[in-house]
Amino acid sequence: MREKFEKLTSTCVPLPIENVDTDQIIPARFLKATTREGFGDNLFRDWRYDKEGNKIDSFVLNNPAYSGNILVAGKNFGSGSSREHAAWAVAGYGFRAVVSSFFADIFKNNALNNCVLPVVVSEEFLQGIFDAVEADHSNTVTIDLPEQTITNNATGESEKFDINPYKKNCLMNGFDDIDYLLSKKSDIEAWEKNR
Repeated sequence: MREKFEKLTSTCVPLPIENVDTDQIIPARFLKATTREGFGDNLFRDWRYDKEGNKIDSFVLNNPAYSGNILVAGKNFGSGSSREHAAWAVAGYGFRAVVSSFFADIFKNNALNNCVLPVVVSEEFLQGIFDAVEADHSNTVTIDLPEQTITNNATGESEKFDINPYKKNCLMNGFDDIDYLLSKKSDIEAWEKNR
């Protein structure tokens, strides 16, 4: 069981870069591990640190002015290879949601499988969030999963977003696929008994 996701209000970390691929999210040299632990430490590793391991102050994750559980990313986030480690890194860093105008399908599914909600918004709405966060780093966004809405609290503007009903159910209950099956154990046993 994981933390349930229903309604999240948070400040945002802006990453207004388009076509961020999975190798930029988590470089290939970190893919040797087979468990999810530690991947958040290497999220955007080559953008966060130089070759000597020193922080690159200009990168947003190294700027203490930005924080929160929502990553706001440019169009086409998560393209490239199908590595699930990219979703592990995003979740491991502490992000509960990623907002973009477009996600690569495999990354989107991997995120959902790791209890990270990918929220697709219009390009205009996305720009509105970037503008609000740039104007005031303390501006927040609210994601209401039951209602499938996202609200830019600086402007009051909202948009609806789509999500697979099964994945919505899993997120709201803190289930991964195995947890979901276990939650249906008595139904499965009753069905088997009556076959």
